[in-house]
Amino acid sequence: MDILFLVSRTESAPLLRGFLRACERRQIECGCFFTGPAAQLASDPEIIACLHAGPGSAVCEYSWERFGRGQCPIPLGSQTDNSAMTAAARRIVSL
Repeated sequence: MDILFLVSRTESAPLLRGFLRACERRQIECGCFFTGPAAQLASDPEIIACLHAGPGSAVCEYSWERFGRGQCPIPLGSQTDNSAMTAAARRIVSL
């Protein structure tokens, strides 16, 4: 994966959407790990559409239980998954 977006703030949604669209246009492989309140962004239709074309993303399971609603459309993961994704990424962007 070229870029991993670590997303922990809901206020970063407009930036994340823009970054994901730019990655899609430039055919840059990217993924996201959502944690904290930003877990609820995993149900944003525009974000989901961009992520399904990428190599992989995950939502912190505990954060989804606390902030999400219903079934999560992105795989649930742990901070261990976050670490593995971080190790595999060439670049990290924290939002």
